[in-house]
Amino acid sequence: MPETLIKVDLQQSPLENENIHNRWHPDIPMACWVNPGDDFVLETYDWTGGFIKNNDSADDVRDIDLTTVHYLSGPVGVKGAKPGDLLVVELLDIGAKQDSLWGFNGFFSKKNGGGFLTEHFPLAQKSIWDIEGMFTRSRHVPGVRYAGLIHPGLIGCLPDPKMLQTWNAREQELIATNPTGGLANPPFAGTAHMGRLTGDAKAKAAAEGARTVPGREHGGNCDIKDLSRGAKVFFPVYVDGAGLSVGDLHFSQGDGEITFCGAIEMAGWVHMRVTVIKGGMAMYGIKNPIFKPSPVVPTYNDYLIFEGVSVDEGGKQHYLDINVAYRQACLNAIEYLKKFGYSGAQAYSILGTAPVQGHISGVVDVPNACATLWVPTQIFDFDINPSAAGPVKHLDGSVAMPLSQDK
Repeated sequence: MPETLIKVDLQQSPLENENIHNRWHPDIPMACWVNPGDDFVLETYDWTGGFIKNNDSADDVRDIDLTTVHYLSGPVGVKGAKPGDLLVVELLDIGAKQDSLWGFNGFFSKKNGGGFLTEHFPLAQKSIWDIEGMFTRSRHVPGVRYAGLIHPGLIGCLPDPKMLQTWNAREQELIATNPTGGLANPPFAGTAHMGRLTGDAKAKAAAEGARTVPGREHGGNCDIKDLSRGAKVFFPVYVDGAGLSVGDLHFSQGDGEITFCGAIEMAGWVHMRVTVIKGGMAMYGIKNPIFKPSPVVPTYNDYLIFEGVSVDEGGKQHYLDINVAYRQACLNAIEYLKKFGYSGAQAYSILGTAPVQGHISGVVDVPNACATLWVPTQIFDFDINPSAAGPVKHLDGSVAMPLSQDK
């Protein structure tokens, strides 16, 4: 059996675990070391460190301090890995912790993070999903059951000092263009957990450490739903030992993590193997990670495809804006699913948690970009295909997602 190098106690705060961190900084000490070719297991908290509870209230989604996340297990040092190498990470297996066979999905309040469709869903809401082996159901979103494709939403290696400085400078420059617009998340020392760093070294690194929210050149929060069992990732190495960290496990997710708290978020474990390609960055011309997806995929093969173009809800024309187009595809799918008895929030939660596919379908036909959202019909307990008879309301509104009012 592989050795579990990092363990988490879900009854303990992640702030008490020295093998956990929630910022990126080259000075964070390695939590453990492995040799190339080793395989091992890392346990992880959910991305909020256990703040979101398995209950029927959305107050925790409303009240979470988003400067605290994500809580990552690591960094793992790989002996002999040097800047310029590629770290090859093979995901051998991945699963939920046996004492936590559930996950959550949520929409953040517009006043605290918002989300992709925050103008339509401005209040915090939550759905709880029970893990039943390889399948999931929700007491808050009836009428669907689907196979999970468990994957880490966030996995990456430590940046070097120059890269960290570049990140902070360019993101601050963006923030300066609209200081009230929430365009990026600058360093924030107050809630930084820096692993084994203490004292003045911790204070210095906490003031500089990059937040974990976006994906960057090192990997990070990329939310690629096909990075499940059997997937491989080729990470650029920027520091001695690479410094591999992982967290933010998802039981299932739609392309784009549409709801922001946008998957079935869970605590769990990852069994992985690491090897090194010496000089691999220059050899293959790589500055961002490259990925080989899992050979294991849910076998859904019948879809309804919803189209969106870059004209927003108010009728304003946007030039080849794929973000606007994908938002319209999502809104069109939500409006369609409401005809079968779902609330808008329940339909939105399905798009965030089910294995929906997002596609860029056209970026050359001026002025409209075209995006499509593929919804698998087989996840539903009833037929959602169009027919001359019209939609049948299978849900009566008696089951709802918890909704929190703003304070």
